[in-house]
Amino acid sequence: MSQDLTEEQIKNALQGISVPPQPQIMVDLQMEQVMPDPDPKTIARLISQDPGLSGSLLKIVNSPFFGLANRISSIQQAVNLLGVTRVINIINAQSIRGEMTDENIVNLNRFWDSAQDVAMTCMTLAKKIGCVEPDEAYALGLFHNCGIPLMLKRFPQYMQVMEASYASPESRIVDVENQRLNTNHAVIGYFTAKSWLLPRHLCEAIASHHNTQNIFMQDEHIDTGLKNLLAILKMAEHICESHRVLGNQSVDHEWAASGAQILEYVGLSEYDFECIEGTCREMMATGEGRYYQD
Repeated sequence: MSQDLTEEQIKNALQGISVPPQPQIMVDLQMEQVMPDPDPKTIARLISQDPGLSGSLLKIVNSPFFGLANRISSIQQAVNLLGVTRVINIINAQSIRGEMTDENIVNLNRFWDSAQDVAMTCMTLAKKIGCVEPDEAYALGLFHNCGIPLMLKRFPQYMQVMEASYASPESRIVDVENQRLNTNHAVIGYFTAKSWLLPRHLCEAIASHHNTQNIFMQDEHIDTGLKNLLAILKMAEHICESHRVLGNQSVDHEWAASGAQILEYVGLSEYDFECIEGTCREMMATGEGRYYQD
């Protein structure tokens, strides 16, 4: 991605947009992570300093995706179950929320919930299909749209632009945003992820996640790892109905354009995918029940 953009394009893309810095708790956790023997007690102590972060961890670990017999309330137990990598990803996501005004946070409630749902579904798909590490799939699901709140912070009319971009069957979502705003949430998400020192291949997937139709038609020239990540993400977005939750649209135009190629790529029939889709939606419905209510 960075090799494809000129300095002028980067400057234009980031004009007026402040990419949030790595949060201090994240820095402290990374310092602990690189120790020869990371101390879960130290990690839990750091997290316990932030009530919002503590609540997010408990909400995630008590969700149906982890299948615990009893809900837990211990941050220490949550850290042990989630693992250091996933904990750090959640902290990064929370840092975006800290950049927002109260009004924008209210406007973006559907974004926060959607990010968590897609992340959990990505993790589930990765476990079932096996082409991506579950933690990497979770991270991509959590961060793929991390540019959206930053776009809203810069452009008050962004929610209307986003809905219009999901409504167009002929154009990519990022093309509509580029035409109206001279930048898009995928490129802003890329630079945000890069500033957080996420792995390069995850940054590239964030940058490319609205270019799947082209990517899955270029079998010989696209990195397999990138295609694996995007296949998982696009299936998860379709299952979680991102087109309806974020775009306020009844039709998933992206899936209509590339879904068949994606299923062929991962070796799933339509029936196989419908079964997986049903399982994932059942897990959602027994959790918060946010999006599958008519």
